[in-house]
Amino acid sequence: MEGDVMDRVEATATVLDFDPISGSIPATKVEITVSCRDLLDRDTFSKSDPLVVLYTQGVECKQWREFGRTEVIDNTLNPDFIRKYILDYFFEEKQNLRFDVYDIDSKSPDLAKHDFLGQVYCTLGEIVGSPASRLEKPLGIGSFSIFSPERRSGRPSPPVSGGIPGKKCGTIILSAEELGNCRDYATMQFCANKLDKKDFFGKSDPFMVFYRSNEDGTFTICHKTEVVKNTLNPVWQPFSIPVRGLCNGDYDRTIKVEVYDWDRDGSHDFIGEFTTSYKELCRGQNQLNVYEVVNAKKKIKKKRYIHSGTVSLLSFNVESEHTFLDYIKGGTQIHFTVAIDFTASNGNPSQSTSLHYMNPYQMNAYAMALKAVGEIIQDYDSDKMFPALGFGAKLPPDGRVSHEFPLNGNIENPYCNGMEGILEAYHQSLKTVQLYGPTNFSPVVNHVARYAAAVQDGSQYFVLLIITDGVISDMAQTKEAIVNAAKLPMSIIIVGVGQAEFDAMVELDGDDIRISSRGKLAERDIVQFVPFRDYMDRTGNHVLSMARLAKDVLAEIPDQLISSMKTRGIKPNSVPPAYSPGDQLQTNLV
Repeated sequence: MEGDVMDRVEATATVLDFDPISGSIPATKVEITVSCRDLLDRDTFSKSDPLVVLYTQGVECKQWREFGRTEVIDNTLNPDFIRKYILDYFFEEKQNLRFDVYDIDSKSPDLAKHDFLGQVYCTLGEIVGSPASRLEKPLGIGSFSIFSPERRSGRPSPPVSGGIPGKKCGTIILSAEELGNCRDYATMQFCANKLDKKDFFGKSDPFMVFYRSNEDGTFTICHKTEVVKNTLNPVWQPFSIPVRGLCNGDYDRTIKVEVYDWDRDGSHDFIGEFTTSYKELCRGQNQLNVYEVVNAKKKIKKKRYIHSGTVSLLSFNVESEHTFLDYIKGGTQIHFTVAIDFTASNGNPSQSTSLHYMNPYQMNAYAMALKAVGEIIQDYDSDKMFPALGFGAKLPPDGRVSHEFPLNGNIENPYCNGMEGILEAYHQSLKTVQLYGPTNFSPVVNHVARYAAAVQDGSQYFVLLIITDGVISDMAQTKEAIVNAAKLPMSIIIVGVGQAEFDAMVELDGDDIRISSRGKLAERDIVQFVPFRDYMDRTGNHVLSMARLAKDVLAEIPDQLISSMKTRGIKPNSVPPAYSPGDQLQTNLV
């Protein structure tokens, strides 16, 4: 979990100037920083390992939806989280928020498997409108106890606030700051020389913590370096941070840097600190960017004390951060492929209980999910020709099982014309193939990966939509396929239909724990999973919001595309003209 602490990650909303759900134009974007004090200690031999989950409430349906999670900080009851929440702020709306705090006991992303420490709810306006935009509230457990049905099922509980008699759960501190429009990000690297020795049997295990100063004189944590073990002369890895996160566009704003010696029990030893500014850092490597690390307490006690070592800036580089729309305007096309589950667990398509049942009066879950996602993503592909595949069925005439067959029956050209073409091919397939099994994902993942590997110049980005009802049969092979695909310009969306348990899908999602295969970690998170049932009414017959489904399913695509382009050093103005997907037919289907 220590690696999670060191990650510089932001939980962000999709950047939209106009929100089609609320119909409002956001007044601004605000960054929420979270800290906690005096949390409950659920661990026997150490302190809690806290994480905070933010839920937002829908304007119409009033359902609580998870917006994002902080990193896990090991062994502390007083965490200051680095991961921020960036929210659109609507002055004219009541934006309800809920913060749940957990003690994380394992790598499982399932919150029901971890200890619940407390909860608080407020509005975004309440945070913004507090003195200095800093809101402090007591955490409460209320009805959401470790014995409650909601706790055992993992379902979010009703919001509560305040403590309970005889039980103090600690407090949560929420700070908001309006974000500037600066899109630059800075990449920098530091080293240190002759830091104080803090470990009795070794040297020190130093790391640095960066803080942005606020207008009221307080400081907000914005970055933490990795720990360099057993040295007084560490060289830290280069890191990148948005300039607005470092100084919010104010180049003279003070940046405070604290240097610590890492201890496993969380009681890190303070070595010293120094201050700088973005303007000073911009001067790059020179004598002016060599800083004395000073421990004020030691300076008072020791007359001959000068400093506890020095920190030097090795390099500093600033680039403009390109957006998703920059790449789309620059010519990048989204190449969309759909893969549909034809395994027998879906039920006989001729019976009304089947997930593939063709009701003459309404679409089934497969068709609704396909239409909701496809109608948005098709706008980013110029020729509207999409390959559509099926898996897990026996094919005529010989009854062989295939996990990679064209829905339109054309092995040499699996492309369908728009969403209507895909839906028509899907309906025809149900009449000709026999649902069978098992549920293998790796063939369709590898299928799309082959074509993503052939087009890495930025002209194409590949999105695979898998719609499935059940447990994956080839989990190890699928993990390996995803780890390999993470190097490519490719994303995978999985929509789970039906009432099955989708633990494997959550694991593949990799939002909190990056997936790995054979000891190799995926370079980036490329999978997004959503259960379709979360968007159905209580009867299971009607989708509450197709727009909300599409928004949640596609939320991570822009950031995934940007990270892919950055990894390969592709800028929007360097994207060559895109080829038409139909120019290169996808053959060799199994």
